[in-house]
Amino acid sequence: MNFAAKAPAIWRRLAKPVAIIGAGIAGLTAAFDLERRGLQAAVFESGRAVGGMASSFKDAEGYTYDFGAHFVSNRLAEALGAADISRTVGRYGEAVALGGRSYSYPFGLAASPRYAASAVAARLRPGEVANAADWFRNAYGAALAEDVAIPLAEAWSGAPASKLSPAVGQKLSAGVLKTLYLKAASRLTGRAVCNGYSHEMPESPGIYHVYPEGGVSRLLEPTMKQIGHRIALESRVERIFVERDRVVAVKVNGREIGVSAAISTAPVHLLPRLVEGTDRLDALGAFRYRPMIFVNLRFEGRNLLPDTMLWVPDRSQPFFRITEAPFSMPWLAPEGRTQLTFDIGCEVGDAHWTMSDEELARICLDGLCRIYPHLRARYIGPGGMLKTPFAYPVYLASYERRRQDFARDTGVAGLYSIGRNGEFAHLLMEDIYWRTLKRMQHVADYVGQEV
Repeated sequence: MNFAAKAPAIWRRLAKPVAIIGAGIAGLTAAFDLERRGLQAAVFESGRAVGGMASSFKDAEGYTYDFGAHFVSNRLAEALGAADISRTVGRYGEAVALGGRSYSYPFGLAASPRYAASAVAARLRPGEVANAADWFRNAYGAALAEDVAIPLAEAWSGAPASKLSPAVGQKLSAGVLKTLYLKAASRLTGRAVCNGYSHEMPESPGIYHVYPEGGVSRLLEPTMKQIGHRIALESRVERIFVERDRVVAVKVNGREIGVSAAISTAPVHLLPRLVEGTDRLDALGAFRYRPMIFVNLRFEGRNLLPDTMLWVPDRSQPFFRITEAPFSMPWLAPEGRTQLTFDIGCEVGDAHWTMSDEELARICLDGLCRIYPHLRARYIGPGGMLKTPFAYPVYLASYERRRQDFARDTGVAGLYSIGRNGEFAHLLMEDIYWRTLKRMQHVADYVGQEV
């Protein structure tokens, strides 16, 4: 099939573009870097706006909230050209609600004699590791694993920890000495020093949390100014055509366009439906993502939680995490008020997914007041409710080997997958950025060889 002959004249006159599917942070970073390298990028976004998961909303009452939780470092803000609109975050911490008490994470839990003794016993007599449950027991001890780590992993993933790959735990590991060092640096500098938010780049006292004024979506504005003309909104990629195991074209809104390569940010289990001409990606159809609901409730007062984020391993609760973003970033809510975000793991079409906004607000408020009864009197009302069917990749042990293979290569020449959904990886924003840049070097090398 001669795709080039069917393509519009503009694509025939110029070198075949690199097609990028999705205009989130990964897609925009990829386009910007390819253009910098002298390669033409064509970004196709099915929605009406750019940003993807890096989207922010601000309502008429002055509340700002993101689509999920985002952690931005000063290094990332600077790399994206958004340092001048980003404010320094003074503090950030996590706590765990357990047995009617709140423990700081990780040191409050480590100070518990029960958990400390269990952790020491696990270090002295480590067991075999076949799944995530084993990994947690070896790393934290049986007591902390059973009370905290395993319930949270299961709520977050929707799968038994015994069915999850050990890689789930390995993504969470951080050295005690490093944590102590960076926590001390945070106290001394008065800045929320990053700890465990980047595995691609080193962390130090000079790398700290910031937040763009107006929301996380503003991080993308400088990039948009550079490559906005390369973005086609409401442009759905319907097919990626492969001939002789190489990408040759894409079909967008019914129109076929010859391309030199294709870069996808779409959830990987959708790739087999998009790619035509090979069955090499069929196994990806079994990969699972965890749907999530983010419920925002508004309250009078500030600093209602023990710290910015509260983990809730109690499985009788509908949520497993509560975040008070104004605890660390007070400008995200009107003066004297705050907003709590509740994370509910679910499945599309289940009881939680189909609940009304009013019912979701009620069950979250009731659950919160089982932990902190006095907060009911401070409740103002619900904020926005956000739902996504692709919140987090689920590392099931049943396809772990295939996941690792896919992390190295898609198996189709000229086809690349980037971003958290595209890589099927537990990535925060900064690692998405650096990993995307590394992948673009591979794309540039491939296109150069094909020209």
